[in-house]
Amino acid sequence: MSDADSSAQFSKDNPFAARLVENRLLSKPGSAKETRHVVVDIAASGLTYKAGDSLGVFPTNRPGDVAEILTRLGATGEEAVVLPRSAGPLRFDEALRSKLALARPTRKLLELLAAKTASTDERERLAAMLAPEGKDLCAGYLEQREFIDVLQEFAGAEVSPQELVDHMRRLMPRLYSIASAPQRHPTEVHLTVAVVRYEMNHRERVGVCSTFLADRAVSGQPVVPVFVSHSHFGPPANGATDVIMVGPGTGIAPFRAFIQERVATGATGRSWLFFGDQHRAVDFLYEDEWSDYLAKGQLTRLDTAFSRDQLLKVYVQDRMRENAAELWRWISNGAHFYVCGDATRMAKDVDQALHDVIAEQGHMEIAAAGDYVKQMKKEKRYQRDVY
Repeated sequence: MSDADSSAQFSKDNPFAARLVENRLLSKPGSAKETRHVVVDIAASGLTYKAGDSLGVFPTNRPGDVAEILTRLGATGEEAVVLPRSAGPLRFDEALRSKLALARPTRKLLELLAAKTASTDERERLAAMLAPEGKDLCAGYLEQREFIDVLQEFAGAEVSPQELVDHMRRLMPRLYSIASAPQRHPTEVHLTVAVVRYEMNHRERVGVCSTFLADRAVSGQPVVPVFVSHSHFGPPANGATDVIMVGPGTGIAPFRAFIQERVATGATGRSWLFFGDQHRAVDFLYEDEWSDYLAKGQLTRLDTAFSRDQLLKVYVQDRMRENAAELWRWISNGAHFYVCGDATRMAKDVDQALHDVIAEQGHMEIAAAGDYVKQMKKEKRYQRDVY
């Protein structure tokens, strides 16, 4: 079988059982964050990728969370349940482990419990949330809880495994920007993973996929179901083109791939990286690699913003403004501009800074600067990978 035929076998609907071969902490002791470098072996899969692509990972839920639901329902886990679009019945515990999301309960679950509970007090509490005037109360309640919380708080309701399954969403894969280039790592995919752990409503909460990779995937075992999600996000085909990359936090991932590719292909264009996080001493992801690239002239410029190393917080968009004249020289000479990371605030702030720099340094009206940015996007000179 050719690699192309083999690769065609594996997709989101049929992921490849990859091996986790490296899982190391990137952030240092004292960091408020837990950021990991994860390496997945895709040898023999036939899967191919390019800088800018993402890796889809199918996680499993924590065994303790599954056990809590089984205990609450008085189930053994061997009960047969049927999921929508499934080939046939499967065990209840397996559905909870790898097929269903245990977070984000819905209003329909509350309606089910209201119909099933034998407790007058529970019926009254549920009725208050389900009433038209209780819409905000209901939304706030559900936002603070996972399925096990709701089931335990309304323990007077007798719910069967199938009834519960009918009110649960599919456990979806998580996409991670690939932090390696195939020219350097053809049989591996590197990921930069922010592990999510926090407390809400007096219970420990976790990011299902990030803790799957950090805690539950056994190194060396084929337990990481993956697929490649191809993207239009990527470095310019012409290696002589300059690139400006803005990637704070785990947004640095694709730019590690960009630089690996540009070094491997002998790209002659300049590369400018903006990176930011909380503290230089403990949150400077891949610091040694960036220092080495700088020393060798393979990375032209590196500007960092460590927000909590001084009284006034400094972010990547602030560094852009500080270097506005040079930034405009690069952009006006054809540089491609890339942003990766948080869509909620960072990407918006960076976009505003880009508009401001172009307006100020290009001596343009705001509307003209907006048109300039639109043209950059049209020409694929301004690309974003935000989440």
